[in-house]
Amino acid sequence: MGSETEPPRRQVPAHPLARKPPAQENAAPPRMRRSLPQGEQFFTPGAIGVRADIERRSAAPLVFLFQQPRWLAPLIMVALLIAGLVVADWRGGVAVLPVLAFIVWLAYLSWPSLRPVGRLLRVAVATFLILLAATRFGLI
Repeated sequence: MGSETEPPRRQVPAHPLARKPPAQENAAPPRMRRSLPQGEQFFTPGAIGVRADIERRSAAPLVFLFQQPRWLAPLIMVALLIAGLVVADWRGGVAVLPVLAFIVWLAYLSWPSLRPVGRLLRVAVATFLILLAATRFGLI
């Protein structure tokens, strides 16, 4: 049983990628990186099959993206989107495809926690990008 003199137990994140490595005495100073957000759930509770597999495979890329500067991913996505809007041939379609893949990937991962308005917005953005790519490839 707990006594009032015992220190409270520290909760350890459930996923190994969310845990911080133990401090080393003679280690070089770490790069300036953002720490992972607090929380116990890294994956959708009760997920099975394809969703569980995609979430597991997405954990490392998500942690990598989280540790990059906040402005990097949006800057790259906006640059590719602008290139897709400006270039009216197949090269514009190729520029839009990574943006489409990134948006659909994040929408899939966040889908269980979204409200209907958020889901509608993600479907609308993905539809716009699909139509943009199709026009650049000459399919429409």
